[in-house]
Amino acid sequence: MLPKTFAFTCCLLLLHASNSATAVAALTPAETSAVTVPPGQIDRAVRSLDGLAEALLRKTGVPGMSIAVVHNDKVVYLKGFGVRKVGTNQRVDADTVFELASVSKPVGATVVAALAGRGVIKWSDPVSKYLPGFALSNPYVGRTVTIADMYSHRSGLPDHAGDLLEDLGFDRATIIKRLALEPLSPFRISYAYTNFGLTTGAQAAANAAKTSWEALSSEVLYRPLGMNSTSSRFADYEKAADKAALHVRVGSRWVAKYTRDADAQSPAGGVSSNARDMAKWLRLELANGKYDGKQIVDEQALLETRIPSAVSGPPSSPIARAGFYGLGINVSYDEAGRVRLGHSGGFALGSATNVLMLPSEHLGIVVLTNGMPIGVPEALSQDFMDLAEFGHIERDWLAGYAPLFARMYVNHSALAGKSAPAKPVPALSNAAYAGTYQNEFYGPAQVRVRNGRLVMLLGPRSKTFPLTHWDGNTFAYYPSGENAVGISAVTFSIQENRAQTMLVENLNEEKLGTFARR
Repeated sequence: MLPKTFAFTCCLLLLHASNSATAVAALTPAETSAVTVPPGQIDRAVRSLDGLAEALLRKTGVPGMSIAVVHNDKVVYLKGFGVRKVGTNQRVDADTVFELASVSKPVGATVVAALAGRGVIKWSDPVSKYLPGFALSNPYVGRTVTIADMYSHRSGLPDHAGDLLEDLGFDRATIIKRLALEPLSPFRISYAYTNFGLTTGAQAAANAAKTSWEALSSEVLYRPLGMNSTSSRFADYEKAADKAALHVRVGSRWVAKYTRDADAQSPAGGVSSNARDMAKWLRLELANGKYDGKQIVDEQALLETRIPSAVSGPPSSPIARAGFYGLGINVSYDEAGRVRLGHSGGFALGSATNVLMLPSEHLGIVVLTNGMPIGVPEALSQDFMDLAEFGHIERDWLAGYAPLFARMYVNHSALAGKSAPAKPVPALSNAAYAGTYQNEFYGPAQVRVRNGRLVMLLGPRSKTFPLTHWDGNTFAYYPSGENAVGISAVTFSIQENRAQTMLVENLNEEKLGTFARR
């Protein structure tokens, strides 16, 4: 399972804040407020993008990238680089559709803001008002938690709550229901990034509008802006003729190995779009809800998304800036004291994206790539903003991001990096382990004997995982899905020569991974 650093949203803020402490300390408040962008500097930054993009792709091998820049309500840059899929000559262009991953969150926040502006919901409405029967492990929090709480990750749910259920194939309704079994941190004073917490808030908003989230997004945002290649349904991405395949790095090679259906968490990670359409959304955001002179989203409802609602990154030193999260978007402040709004997105199965806005300069950039997250879109966005604001690139951003992203792929299993014992304690007979095991959170698991070997079946579609004996009553297996990072352990407890419980290591981060024989 990916560790808790697998919160793409935070990396951008934390790195920038820690790097900028010295520069901020060197400025007085008066100097900070007086910093201006010289005429022509943003134009020069735009002209640098070809070289920046080509250099990043050349250095990292990421197959493809598409970029859009908006300035003063105009699309001033729109271009693709590289290929849609390795081994082909299918070029990426401005119309190539990418999976946005968590950049879906600020896009979805715009959808909810549209409803708030129409009076259909309030950001302060309890989720339970629109989701009958919704509950959390603390009854008060379950009754009280609001759409805004969910969109700012301050509900108290644990980091990435519900993601492992998605990996096993459970649908959105089931995952939202089972959040009631998750342990909670203190309400509204704890920040933990949750795809399915935010999805719960979005689902409540869609229920209030008496429609599906997918239809709502199209109705209030995609169609009014003419985002004709944008969808919140995986099936639409799949059938797009001009789409970027997902790629992972295997050794030194990039391979198109996986697909990623994020429909279960569509509001948090399931949008697909292209640079051309995302430029339209950037124009709307930077114009505070207006598009081509028409108010599409109420200004005040949209601006509410940009109010810091949770501390996502405490300051790392007395002079470093904290990072904040609004409603579906990161809120930070740069060396010049200007507000920056942004979000990263990434699927470990092969997509990485970033959006970064500088509202004071009516400037925004979106970067879409078809490679697993290693910091490329974030580095390009930061390079560009450095050039636009300060006329030079302040640091090697890719080198800064690389270790942050590398931590996301570290396997913390007790078996990781080890060889199986040369003389293991023998296992019992296969029949001693075979049977049905129950778990309230993950549902039943089957351990069966197939062709003389044990297999474990998990999830609503009975995903099958071979179990390989390791030592004694411990077996090794390889999880699959977005959060899988390699080998993990399955350990049985024995009474009277028969397994009574089964602990699945990678499912046990919140102490929910024990299955009891039925």
